Amino acid sequence: MTKPVLLVVEDDLGLQRQLRWAYEGYEVVVADDRASALDAVREHGPAVVTLDLGLPPDPDGTAEGFATLAAILAMRPETKVIVASGHGARASALQAIADGAWDFYAKPIDIDQLGLIVARAFHVHALEGENRRLAAAAAPGGFGGLVYASPEMTAVTRTLERVAPADVSVMLLGASGTGKELLARGTHQASRRRGGPFVAINCAAIPETLLESELFGHERGAFTGAIRTVEGKIEQAAGGTLFLDEIGDVPAALQVKLLRFLQERVIERVGGRRPIAVDTRIVSATHQDVDAMVANGRFREDLYYRLAEIVVRIPTLADRTGDAALLAQHFVGRYAPALNPQVAGLAPDARAAVDAWRWPGNVRELENRVKRAVIMAEGKRVTAVDLDLPAGGDHEPLELRTVREAADRRAIARALARAEGNISGASRLLGVSRPTLYDLIRNYGLNA
Repeated sequence: MTKPVLLVVEDDLGLQRQLRWAYEGYEVVVADDRASALDAVREHGPAVVTLDLGLPPDPDGTAEGFATLAAILAMRPETKVIVASGHGARASALQAIADGAWDFYAKPIDIDQLGLIVARAFHVHALEGENRRLAAAAAPGGFGGLVYASPEMTAVTRTLERVAPADVSVMLLGASGTGKELLARGTHQASRRRGGPFVAINCAAIPETLLESELFGHERGAFTGAIRTVEGKIEQAAGGTLFLDEIGDVPAALQVKLLRFLQERVIERVGGRRPIAVDTRIVSATHQDVDAMVANGRFREDLYYRLAEIVVRIPTLADRTGDAALLAQHFVGRYAPALNPQVAGLAPDARAAVDAWRWPGNVRELENRVKRAVIMAEGKRVTAVDLDLPAGGDHEPLELRTVREAADRRAIARALARAEGNISGASRLLGVSRPTLYDLIRNYGLNA
């Protein structure tokens, strides 16, 4: 089994060797300054960190240690950071606890005492992780809060669950209203970056002249009205995930700048000259045919391959077997208590109508219809009329015997037509004997 990762942030080489030797049960990763410590956190995602507050370039002070503590907790709030305090530095250790450190230990180090603190930190971290998993399992909805039971959507979420821990760019392709942002949030929550921010921006909703500033930020005085320096969405998503919705609407000039960021992970604000390194994961989405856009030159091919390391196609609601009725009942439960408390669910004709409708607007259309229907419903059940959907015989039956009989009738009729009424030819096409076919024709009242 993989050993749990313990990050030791310590600039004393002798102490580094001592701690590495003392903790053979852990995968010990060593860092000697803030930069290497943060690199190790990004790469290894340690559950526990021991941190000496006295780090270079100020080994006799605590400023660098406190800065390292804040940066680690900003990246991964669930990490247990144990700070080291020297003689007379108890006040600094207590300040570190107030700033979010999990515990502290005194120097010179007692290996056995520190070992107990480290072991307890790993145990608590594991318990908290299990609690989060149990809470997620008990929460309504599945991956990312989506409500689904269909095999089509299950296949999508399983793919994203496997992809989420790998720090790769993901592109979600699907029609409007299919839940792309919820899936992006679910990917973020299932990733190692879940402790960081999730920042979403709809590239189609922002005018082209403002989109660059929204993404990359701007310096004070960069343009008329820029009275202060503003971070862009990319910087705001540092340590977390940036969701670029409707990426197909990014103009060509901005595609070049976005490509440079993806290649170098460095940005420059509008009006700025200082490069800023940003560590963020990109999840993008669009309802457009990106392959066609690449082919006709509307979308850069090199940018596409940077954004689409993993491509996941989202099915429409009409292609999600059984999910429409499940979602409709879910939305009734969400809106009825506030909008019309007497409503308790869907009437049978409403369920049938929901199943039969093709839902061109996908889940968004379904939610809007159900919300309106809950308001308009006069009885305890939402009806097809309340949903403004056709009722009656527009839906297929679900009772298996009826479904099988209808299928048999259609197959026999087609076989007889293809065999021009010849019973022997029709029985061969159907894979049954002539007596069996005669019985079926008689039972179903068909005209041979």
